[in-house]
Amino acid sequence: MGQEFSSFFRFESKRLLWFIGITFATIVAFQYLGLPYGNVLLSLFSAGNIPTSGSNKIQGKDPPPVPEPINNVTIFNQGNVTIESSLETDNRTRVSGANDSSPIFDLEPRNQANSSLGLGESNKSSTVEGIEKTGNVSVGWKEENLRPSSYNNSMGLDLLTNHSGEENVSRPEHESASLDANSTPSMTNVSPRISTKGTSNDSNIPLFQKDKKSNSMKEENEGNTQAKNSATVRMPKENHNSHAAVPEVTTVSEMNKLFLQSHASYRSMRPKWSSGVDQELLWARSEIEHAPIVKNDPDLYGPIYHNVSMFKRSYELMEQMLKVYVYREGARPILHTPFLTGIYASEGWFMKLMEANTRFITNDPKTAHLFYLPFSSRKLEEALYVQGSHSHKNLIQYLHNYVELIAGKHPFWNRTRGADHFLVGCHDWAPSETKVDMSNCIRALCNADVKEGFVFGKDVSLPETHVRNGLNPTRDLGGKSPSKRDILAFFAGKMHGYVRPILLQHWENKDPDMKIFGKLPKSKGDRNYIQYMKSSKYCICAKGYEVNSPRVVEAIFYECVPVIISDNFVPPFLEALNWETFSVIVLEKDIPNLKSILLSIPQKRYLRLQMRVKKVQKHFLWHKNPVKYDIFHMILHSVWYNRVFSAIT
Repeated sequence: MGQEFSSFFRFESKRLLWFIGITFATIVAFQYLGLPYGNVLLSLFSAGNIPTSGSNKIQGKDPPPVPEPINNVTIFNQGNVTIESSLETDNRTRVSGANDSSPIFDLEPRNQANSSLGLGESNKSSTVEGIEKTGNVSVGWKEENLRPSSYNNSMGLDLLTNHSGEENVSRPEHESASLDANSTPSMTNVSPRISTKGTSNDSNIPLFQKDKKSNSMKEENEGNTQAKNSATVRMPKENHNSHAAVPEVTTVSEMNKLFLQSHASYRSMRPKWSSGVDQELLWARSEIEHAPIVKNDPDLYGPIYHNVSMFKRSYELMEQMLKVYVYREGARPILHTPFLTGIYASEGWFMKLMEANTRFITNDPKTAHLFYLPFSSRKLEEALYVQGSHSHKNLIQYLHNYVELIAGKHPFWNRTRGADHFLVGCHDWAPSETKVDMSNCIRALCNADVKEGFVFGKDVSLPETHVRNGLNPTRDLGGKSPSKRDILAFFAGKMHGYVRPILLQHWENKDPDMKIFGKLPKSKGDRNYIQYMKSSKYCICAKGYEVNSPRVVEAIFYECVPVIISDNFVPPFLEALNWETFSVIVLEKDIPNLKSILLSIPQKRYLRLQMRVKKVQKHFLWHKNPVKYDIFHMILHSVWYNRVFSAIT
C-alpha cells in the first residue's frame, strides 16, 4: 500500500512540474513574441495588479485607438497648411447667455402675437464653465457630451424694429478693439450635427483678444503633435515656410504673393459625399487657369487687374454657371433685414440684392455651388449687445443656434462642414463672432486683418461703403478734375484707435497743403466733408479701431487717390485688383514723412493714378438694379473665385 502511494505521488509531481513548465513557456512565448494577452498572463503572477479598461495592462498587438480632441489649425504664412480632422465633431466654442442680461431671441418667426421679450432659460449642454487666458481647452469625447443640444425658442425676433437711419462716419464708442478678457467664452460640449473646422490663424485663441506670439506658436505645435498621433488627419501639400510667424507688417505686395500661394496650398475639407457641383468647380478652375488672352477689352482696363484674362474668364463662368441657395430660415431683424444707409451698408445692400436676385439663386440646393447665410452682423450687435457689458457670449450663441438650426434641417452644411457656405459681415466684431461656428465658411469681411485670422484663399475683403442716400446710392458721384484739385491731402474723422491721433499730432494745422482735421463741424449731408474729398488730390484713409475704413471707397467714389494708412489691411477684391496701380499705401511708421512721400510722386504718375481710380470706380458702386462688374457682382465674384480654387473632391 505504501509503495503504491509513493508511485502515485511521484507521478502527480511529474504532472505538476510539466504543467508549471508548459505554463511558464506559454507566458514567455506571449511576452517575447508579442502575442495577445501577454501582459494579462504575466499579471496573474503579480499581486495587486488587476487589469482594468482604463489602464495599459490590457494591451493587444494593435490596440484600438483612443479618440483624442484634435485642434484643427490652419496656419497661413508664405503658404497655408490645413490640418483636417475627419471626425464629425470638431473642437468648437459653445457659449451660453445664462449670465447675460440680454434677451435670447428666436431663430424662426412665431405665429403667436404680442409676445414679450424676456430672459431665455440657459441651455445646460452649452453652458460656459470658463476658459484660461492661454486658450488651452480640453473637450470631452464622451457619448453623453455629443448629444445634440436644443436651442431656446421662447422669444420672437420680429418684435424688434428696423433702425436703418443715417449713421455717423465714425463707429460708436463702445466698439473698441480691446475688450474685457472675462468676456471670453470657452469650449464645451459640441453637437454632432454640426461640423466646423477652425481655419483662421487665431482659431484657438480666446475671442476678442489680440494675438500673442507665444500662445499662437504653442497652439501650432500642439496642433501638429496631435495631428501626427491621429490616423484620421489629412494634410494637403505643405509649404516649407508655412510655420513661420506672421510678420508684424504684411505689405500689399506680400499679400498678393500670399494670395497666389494660397491657390496651391489652401484647400477646403473634402466633401463627405460627392456631388455634380464639385466636378463643375474643378472644370471652372481649369478654364480660369487656361483663360484666353484678353487684349483691349472695352469694359476692362487691364493695368488695374492682376490678370485681366483670368478675371474676365472667371467672371464669365460665374455668370454662366453659378447657383446660390439662400436659406430662408431665421427671423427678422437679425436675418433677412437689410439696411441701406450708414457705414455698414455693404452687408445690407448685398443681402437685399442677393435675396431678390433671379439669375444666381436656385430653389434646388442640390444644384447650388454656394449657400448664403443671410444674417446681418450690424443687426446682431444692435439687437443683442448689452451696452457696457463687454460680453458677446449671447451674440456668438445666437450664431451657434442659427448654424444648428441650418444643420438640423438641411444636409448640406455637413457635406463640406460649411466650406461651400458664405456670409457677408461688415461690423467690426464680425471676424471674432464668426470664427467659432462659421470659421470654415467663406467670410466676406470689412474688417479684413491679416493679424486677426483672415485666411487667404478662403476669406474675402468686403468693401466698407458709407451710403448716405438709400434711394440713390450714387448721388454726388465724382469730383473735380485733377487740375482743379488744389489740396494735396485731406483727412477728417473722430479719433478712433491709435493711428489717427498720431496723424493729427504731426499734421493738424502744420501745413496749408495738408488739410488734416479731427471731426468736422456738422453740415447737411456732410457737404463740407464731401467737398474736401472732391477738391483733394490724395485722400488719407487712416484706420480707426480696426484696419478697415469707409474712406477707402469714399475716395474712389469722389475720384480722389486713396492713401491707405493701415498696416495689415487686406484691400477689397484682392483676388482681381492690383491696388498698387491706383492707390498709395503708406506704413503707419511713415506718418511723419507723409507729405514728402506724396510730393515725391511725379505729376505724371499722379495723373495716371487718378485716371485709374476713375477706371476702377465702377467696381465700388451700388445700384438698385445690379449692373455688370458693379460692387454686388464683384463681392459675389470674390466668393465664387475663392470657392473655385479651394474646392476639393
